[in-house]
Amino acid sequence: MKFTTYGFDVLCLVGELRFKHHMTRQEIADELNGRGVKTTDRNAQMLYERYLALLGASIDQHVSEVLKVVAEQNGGLMLSMDGVQPEKGNETLYVIREVFSGTVLVAKNLNSGSSEELQNLIRPITQLGYPIIGIVSDGQQSIRLAFEKLLPNVPYQYCQYHYLKDIAKPVVDLDRKLKTEIKKSLRGIREIERRVEAQSSEESEVARGYIAAARSLLLEDGNLPLDLPGMRIYQNAKAIQASLEQCLSKKGAFDSSIHRQNI
Repeated sequence: MKFTTYGFDVLCLVGELRFKHHMTRQEIADELNGRGVKTTDRNAQMLYERYLALLGASIDQHVSEVLKVVAEQNGGLMLSMDGVQPEKGNETLYVIREVFSGTVLVAKNLNSGSSEELQNLIRPITQLGYPIIGIVSDGQQSIRLAFEKLLPNVPYQYCQYHYLKDIAKPVVDLDRKLKTEIKKSLRGIREIERRVEAQSSEESEVARGYIAAARSLLLEDGNLPLDLPGMRIYQNAKAIQASLEQCLSKKGAFDSSIHRQNI
């Protein structure tokens, strides 16, 4: 790399040690020295920064190629913007991505989420030269104002995920209650578990299998708002119940036939 005596192989190794093996700069320096590349921890930091510069340059080229293909296929770019709210007092991470490809175009921590600050993030994207055919975001007013200022004629859509999440709140609340009630009904499972622990019969082995299946219900989780955890637990519990009832009915029929033979 220009202005350094280290080759690209060393820079790529530094990147691998940092991002794949999560080494500190002192550990990277020790690893390089062990391979015969004499360096210090401070110099390892410099090599790491040069690697980031090399990585950034390659990413810019990759993003440019992706956006060109997306624009040709769809007639332009679809932008999405959202802020990841941190703990109180910390900066907010704002991310802009291209929706069709999922490519992240901008990611930056900001002390302020004002419309003016967000316009500074959006403006370089509008200057890339690709048509912007649509915008998607949540209901944050400053984001909407920023896009409206820079791209007033571009169609704007409220994020479907946020929309579904908002309208599903009453259903989610009911589902949470359902989940709680089902888990309450399983509290007696430990007593059954104790009763079959010391037994070695075929029946006790089957019982332990059903107990394990019932316990697995407690670990079920969904992906709100479309995959409700309470409903998933309820459906799985009904399946276990149906299987158990079928098992018991077969056992009853088997016992009856033996009883008839003995008579």
